[in-house]
Amino acid sequence: MTRVVIAPDSFKGTITAADAVTALTVGWHSVDPSADICARPMADGGEGTLDAFAAVHPEAEYRTVTITGPDGFEIEALWLYLPPTPDAAHGTAVIDVASTVGIELLTELLPLDADTTGFGEAIAAALDEGVSRIIVGIGSSSSTDGGTGMLRALGARFIDAEGEETPSGARGLTDIVAVDMSQMRPAPEVLVLTDVTNALVGRRGAARVFGPQKGLSSAADIGRTDAALAKLARLLEVDARTPGSGAAGGLGAALLAWGGRLVPGAHEVAELIKLDAAVHDADIVITGEGSFDGQSGAGKVPAYVAEMAARAHVPVALVAGRITPDAHTDAFVATASLTELAGTADAAMNDAAHWLEQAGADLARRIGRAAGAYGT
Repeated sequence: MTRVVIAPDSFKGTITAADAVTALTVGWHSVDPSADICARPMADGGEGTLDAFAAVHPEAEYRTVTITGPDGFEIEALWLYLPPTPDAAHGTAVIDVASTVGIELLTELLPLDADTTGFGEAIAAALDEGVSRIIVGIGSSSSTDGGTGMLRALGARFIDAEGEETPSGARGLTDIVAVDMSQMRPAPEVLVLTDVTNALVGRRGAARVFGPQKGLSSAADIGRTDAALAKLARLLEVDARTPGSGAAGGLGAALLAWGGRLVPGAHEVAELIKLDAAVHDADIVITGEGSFDGQSGAGKVPAYVAEMAARAHVPVALVAGRITPDAHTDAFVATASLTELAGTADAAMNDAAHWLEQAGADLARRIGRAAGAYGT
């Protein structure tokens, strides 16, 4: 009997990690019905983080809050409340960017105007409930505002040369000459789950690497935003070289300034769901995400799961909505692209569950029965 651990991230905007596991399981079982499937849906601080925590905390409660969306309009968002424990005497809040100001919430990109205000408002709502710990996931962001919107929602002021509040979003970053954090709400224990290790500025910084994904298209806008983030770091007294400070358009740096501690999101979720023990008992591991590309390196779920499987000497396969030519796939004994299986990206996205079933069956035929040959 083949023991298979299935541990993908969500396929952003298409299918949740839990539903992806279900589809892959159906596909694998269509070829190998006796296989022992261990479901371990993953997250790295982005979409699906709340669900990952809720899955292992039956007592968790979803809370609804009205906040400012990334486009400036009011929306209803969710955060997760975990009751008190010996480690968190007044309860824990789990809040993510994806559910509050994520890029999937926009109907069109707003590179200069989208901001993180709603994320800060959700944090404020959790503080109002008296939580003693906050876990925040900061993947899937829509803005490059350096976390100024979040800090404003918690009491900070960003001042221009005339002593006035600066505009929100990346648009207002270049006008900031002073920061007043004297009225900031005090931070409880804040654990920040990041899915990247990028510093705030520079060649691998927030503006240059992730800005174009959020609509920063011109070299001039990217250069101005990078320089403005460097100035912001000095005003916030944050080291702009800190790994992860560039996550979520600089939100990582803002959370550091508030007192947060940056940790790899995939690692924290993996510990929560006891993925390591499951992998050690497996014959084959399957992981995946929506787009596996040149940025799917350290911090992302597939890379993290692949490293864990390598340490356990267990072969690992990859399933992705698409696999780009610049992607590094050497760590995987097999790969499956939903786009290739479906023929087009649109077809794959329109029926992701079906094509994930096909991918599961394809992997079972190619590597399932030979899993023992890899030395596990």
